[in-house]
Amino acid sequence: MTDLLADILSISQTWLATAVAIFLRVGACFLVLPGFGEQMIPVRVRLGAALAITLFLAPALHGVLVLDGIVPPATAFLSEAIAGLLLGLALRLLVHALQIAGTIAAQSTSLSQIMGGATPDPLPAMGAILMLGGITLAVLSGFHIHLVETFIQSYEILPFGNLPGPRDVAGWGVDQVRNSFSLAMSLAAPFLIASLLYNVALGVINKAMPQLMVAFVGAPAITWGGLVLLMVTTPFILPVWLAAFEGAVAAPLGAR
Repeated sequence: MTDLLADILSISQTWLATAVAIFLRVGACFLVLPGFGEQMIPVRVRLGAALAITLFLAPALHGVLVLDGIVPPATAFLSEAIAGLLLGLALRLLVHALQIAGTIAAQSTSLSQIMGGATPDPLPAMGAILMLGGITLAVLSGFHIHLVETFIQSYEILPFGNLPGPRDVAGWGVDQVRNSFSLAMSLAAPFLIASLLYNVALGVINKAMPQLMVAFVGAPAITWGGLVLLMVTTPFILPVWLAAFEGAVAAPLGAR
């Protein structure tokens, strides 16, 4: 009986150590993760979601993580936190692409001051609409399921307890920021083109009729046109962004 209890205690300690090690990476990722890590979501909900993901991952990673004792090594607390933050930032930058695209669109159509404080982040209305729509699509497309697969695959690229190299992280970060801004410019391209055509037309009209106050005529036109363009292009912008987001979820660190 004593031997059986000793075996049960040893097994439970191993499972507990595995769960703690997994939670170090999952918890750090949930600090910046899109959807689950938003400021509008209560901390208890985020903590519960992180614990639920940890419970899903523990059986799959029990044989992958080799641990001795109840508590993971002290070095793992730093390495796993950095690994989790890298995973979360890779996906958060895709949300920033939507925010940047919305800001560019709002600035191009003179709508940057409308409903600027409606969200926890100081975003124009267009950026808030695109961000909330994109996150909603991501969650509805099974983001939580793909997230479990992402965490399992992450241990192949960032093994447990290994601290990522500063040079590799710096190069990866530059690539992610570049891709984020490139995606944002692509998503906001219809608004930039419309703004260019509008300003060229306004300049031609002003040159042809100097006495006409074109600003009073053009301001309502660009506002109305920006809202109509947002309504028309949003069903095309969000699927393009969702495809890029799903690609980042499948390979957040740039490798499958």
